[in-house]
Amino acid sequence: MAFGIKLHCWGEWACFTRPEMKVERVSYDVMTPSAARGVVEAIYWKPEIRWHIDRITVLNKIQFTSVRRNEVKDKIGAGATKAMKDGVGNLAFYVDEGDNRQQRATLMLRKVGYIIEANIEILSGPDNIAKHLDQFNRRARNGACYTRPYLGCREFAADFELLEADSVTPVVDASLAGPRDLGWMLHDIDFTDPKNMQARFFHATMQDGVIEVPPFAEAYA
Repeated sequence: MAFGIKLHCWGEWACFTRPEMKVERVSYDVMTPSAARGVVEAIYWKPEIRWHIDRITVLNKIQFTSVRRNEVKDKIGAGATKAMKDGVGNLAFYVDEGDNRQQRATLMLRKVGYIIEANIEILSGPDNIAKHLDQFNRRARNGACYTRPYLGCREFAADFELLEADSVTPVVDASLAGPRDLGWMLHDIDFTDPKNMQARFFHATMQDGVIEVPPFAEAYA
């Protein structure tokens, strides 16, 4: 990439859910490009730009852990919004009524760390990539974000730091040396037709912890 950013992010837990798993959540071995884009957009995003992920470097040993949690099946009704505005109404949600309570297992990652490399595409307006990159770098350098970045699920918050020319680059764990076939992985969602959004996939391979992400146009629907 000619112009782009390099961001180090990490967290205690992560879950990049495989879409083929219908009930139980099972994470991919590593961060997906769509999850990486979400981390970057949480720091800086404008409607006139789109972030493209070029490369993901996996830093830590891949470790899975399984948990089982009590969850609820239903959501609070649409009347909750009206009750909040009016100041009166019933906002209660009774978990024990009917079959609302469910137990779901999650196979997730622990102690993860990644380096995200990405670039910007201008969708509309002035072709001023340098301006957007400067704003992203300033925000990331100061730890600013519009929403807290997360690692696959919102409850798994991510910490981050900008990697600049004089930054010390984190070391890839020795267990990730050599090639590894990660199989088919979600690249991102094609939002071209809002009424028919399509998931696109690519065959992911990792070499010494580095995953080269192909352009979105080359991904398979």
